[in-house]
Amino acid sequence: MKANSKSTCARPFLLVDDEVVRKIRQHARSCNTTEICGVLIGQDRDQRIEVTASIEGENADQAGAHVTFTQDTWEHIYAVKDKQFPNERIVGWYHSHPGFGIFLSEHDTFIHENFFSSPGQVAWVFDPHSDEEGCFGWVNGRIERLTRIAVQHRRDGERAKSSTEHEPASMSAGAGGVTAERSGERNSKPFRVIGSGTEEASDGGSNSLEQLVAKVFFSLTLLLLGGLLSWYFLPRPVFVPVVIDPATGRLIDVQTGEVVGQLQPKNSSAEQANPAQPKQPSPSDASRKKGDDAKPN
Repeated sequence: MKANSKSTCARPFLLVDDEVVRKIRQHARSCNTTEICGVLIGQDRDQRIEVTASIEGENADQAGAHVTFTQDTWEHIYAVKDKQFPNERIVGWYHSHPGFGIFLSEHDTFIHENFFSSPGQVAWVFDPHSDEEGCFGWVNGRIERLTRIAVQHRRDGERAKSSTEHEPASMSAGAGGVTAERSGERNSKPFRVIGSGTEEASDGGSNSLEQLVAKVFFSLTLLLLGGLLSWYFLPRPVFVPVVIDPATGRLIDVQTGEVVGQLQPKNSSAEQANPAQPKQPSPSDASRKKGDDAKPN
């Protein structure tokens, strides 16, 4: 069962059918105190792993903290595979961690290195106590937790693909459609659905970041171009330092000494503002008029 080659490769992209995820959870919850195991069936093409089915590992050596594939388990797995999935291949395995969290123990690492050492094979882990789940695979010759994972949902005979940068976890159906969340972790983040009915699920986080950077760069470029055009074509004010002659009210240029303007007195500006308003007689004019009227002819 041990694979011969374990070549280096980049971080693979994993596409899992939601029916497979449902069966793994159902199998794990049937034994909440001991670990269970099984294999994943699908295809591996150019760093893209597709999981379309699963086979339960019957007659496995189950214990509270580990599980082992026995000879009877492998005979059952190959009998089911040859009958139901003759054109598919084993692309990994799954097992449960009841109450232990998501990681690969030394025993799990031994199984993966000796029975699933192909670069296109992964290890799916599910904790039925916390509903956490994650997946591990070969990245540059080492076993690492995968981040490029998509769950392919089946709905009314059609498939809607959702992708995320984080491992899938519990899914629920609401008014807005199918959503998925990771539970049991401090830094849990919801799934980001980036496409529906597309041919291939892509890495939504990186695409969104690239689009945001492109929009910001385009906006800054337009702003800079508009400022340069405004500065070149529109008239610009010129500030000239001047002093005011207190005697005459003239504005004198400090650099050239020339008169560049004239301040208007407040009284003259008021008279110019209301030229039609008649001039009011002053009190002295009124007293003078009365004195003239009192003189005898």
